[in-house]
Amino acid sequence: MIVAEQKPIKDIVAMIPEASSLLVVGCDTCVTVCMAGGIKEVNALTSVLRMARKDIARIEGTSVERQCDREFLEELEESVQAADAVLSMACGAGVQMLSDYFEGKIVLPALNTLFMGSNEEAGYWMERCLGCGDCVLDLTGGICPRTRCSKGLMNGPCGGSEGGKCEVDPENLECGWNLIYNRLKALNRLDSMMEIRPPQNWSTSHDGGPRRLIREDVKL
Repeated sequence: MIVAEQKPIKDIVAMIPEASSLLVVGCDTCVTVCMAGGIKEVNALTSVLRMARKDIARIEGTSVERQCDREFLEELEESVQAADAVLSMACGAGVQMLSDYFEGKIVLPALNTLFMGSNEEAGYWMERCLGCGDCVLDLTGGICPRTRCSKGLMNGPCGGSEGGKCEVDPENLECGWNLIYNRLKALNRLDSMMEIRPPQNWSTSHDGGPRRLIREDVKL
């Protein structure tokens, strides 16, 4: 899931231009799970903005299933057209999709998009994937060295790993390669660590503009 957090209220208040009406739009998927942009957060932010921006006559809030999917944006048509500006509580992808779909409308981001990760426990999310476009999880026991190793090393730990901890933060950060070793040992697959991996081919990551995925089997 995409993990995000709400910008400081003072920053949100400051970015909203002079307007007579404002629409706050949440997203019911990723940012709802990380408690940053679901309908609950939309209602809370809307209430705060009504107090902070009394110069705006009408501030309304709503939410859609996914802001990053055009099929769900049609239901916003009437509400968006009635607003002078839109404050999106989605990830960066959702903000951009909303802005593209309603071209000519001011669309502002209420959140900072942080990373792709997992929900470890209540109120705790951790980055799991960089979206590098060249997954090696089959070789590393399902633990990503590019994400879990602080230095992104691909052929084992650095000299700073000690007692299973990373030198970057030995109190709280586990060594990614120690985790990989233990996982592979438990799976009886330590032989995969003997394969020397070449330098990362970053051309499959963010290089040369936005990446695209086109599935010919589902194109209309």
